[in-house]
Amino acid sequence: MKHVVTFSTRVCFGLSLLIFSGCAHHSEKPQTVNQRAGTPTQQIPPNRSRSATPDLRPLTATGGYRAESVSGDYAGYQALNQFIDFMAQKHGFDRYYLNGLFSQAKRKQWTLDYLAKSDQSLKAQPGKGSWSRYRAKFLDDRHINSGVVFWHRHQNALQRASRQYGVPAEYILGIMAIETTFGSYVGNHRVIDALTTLAFDYRRRGEYFRGELENFLVMARSERIDPARPVGSFAGAMGLGQFMPSSFMEWAVDFNGDGRRDLWDPEDSIGSVANYFAQHGWQSGQPVVSSVNGSPAASNLEPGLDHLYSLKSLTESGLSVGTDCGCDAPLRLLWLRHNNNDEYRVGYPNFYVITRYNQSTHYAMAVHELAQAIKNAYHNDKRG
Repeated sequence: MKHVVTFSTRVCFGLSLLIFSGCAHHSEKPQTVNQRAGTPTQQIPPNRSRSATPDLRPLTATGGYRAESVSGDYAGYQALNQFIDFMAQKHGFDRYYLNGLFSQAKRKQWTLDYLAKSDQSLKAQPGKGSWSRYRAKFLDDRHINSGVVFWHRHQNALQRASRQYGVPAEYILGIMAIETTFGSYVGNHRVIDALTTLAFDYRRRGEYFRGELENFLVMARSERIDPARPVGSFAGAMGLGQFMPSSFMEWAVDFNGDGRRDLWDPEDSIGSVANYFAQHGWQSGQPVVSSVNGSPAASNLEPGLDHLYSLKSLTESGLSVGTDCGCDAPLRLLWLRHNNNDEYRVGYPNFYVITRYNQSTHYAMAVHELAQAIKNAYHNDKRG
């Protein structure tokens, strides 16, 4: 994803898109199907796909692929042949090279079957205990302790990213913890297989994934990567931060200075996640969430990311916010359903920035709480 996506991608307007987030955690035979807002991300725009800028530089594509026509799983796909013509005309790819590359692509029937089942689910309100169950997946010793170890190992890169982009280290770590547990599992699906399958066999989002496939091929050529080699999520999200190819093209950075953007490299991933947040409006020094006193339900106020409130309107409705950001920022009411009670929070603009990675209240809250837990554990660690 990402893709990153989101989802994450986007990143999560109901189950039908949420299935794309956290794809790195799926194998060919998943044990369970993720529930609504139950997984991490690629950054999937809701109403449009990003098309790569035309690139006609005399770059040589990596990999010795060449064929007169496409063979294998995608032989005879007219839409793929049209896509190859498009890539040749817009970006200067050699048609015979792409014929050879796509002759290697495998159709992922498992992915199509999984998405068909997920697409049948309707968008629903969060059920009782949904936040408790989601939170328990990530707020555990494994994610927190891995974050502490990663912070110690890459503290110089994290400090530099925080200074350069204004994003606290713990929030960079919160993303990586949820997405891939700091690279412990970045996915096992070849990106070329995932994106080709979704671009030409998944009708509902085919246009979006054709755009991602376009971006992936341009990315692989510009970064001198054999496009048949990278592996990621079942939806094509890549690296420690699970960027989708379009997100890579816009927000990935060469943070270690080696001349390449490599999302499987921890330093480049750290810089890229920080840049993603900065470019989506992260406000340095501003709060993320706050407690709220009063009853939003009794005040007839709607929770959710699509409903904006001023501090004045919340106050006039009988609510009080625990943290004053000292700004006239739009606020969002967050509805979190525990097993035995409902909890409400207020999300500031920085919370909304996290949802640009994955459009889910649960996801962003988990990133926030993991960030605070990792930060506390890091500063309490004897190595800190």
